[in-house]
Amino acid sequence: MQEKIDKLTAELLEKNPQMSAGRARVWIELLWSDFESTSAKAGYDYRGADYTENLVRQLIVSYGDKLHHFAGRNPKYAHLLDASDDMVQ
Repeated sequence: MQEKIDKLTAELLEKNPQMSAGRARVWIELLWSDFESTSAKAGYDYRGADYTENLVRQLIVSYGDKLHHFAGRNPKYAHLLDASDDMVQ
């Protein structure tokens, strides 16, 4: 799974060069864990890491260049992504 997280982090950095590597990694880990925990709470069977990887990749393609705008407006993630000093200027 670590390899998948690393690969997705690189894809997010490619899509959003304004984001630091650390912040991109946090985003990938949050998206990954949020999807898996939400699916489990909803009672869905676990579909595996490949399924989650594809879902996170779709989110990167659709929203990757905008993720840095989202954090400040969502209290669920704001405290994890509130530092602006790691954004590339």
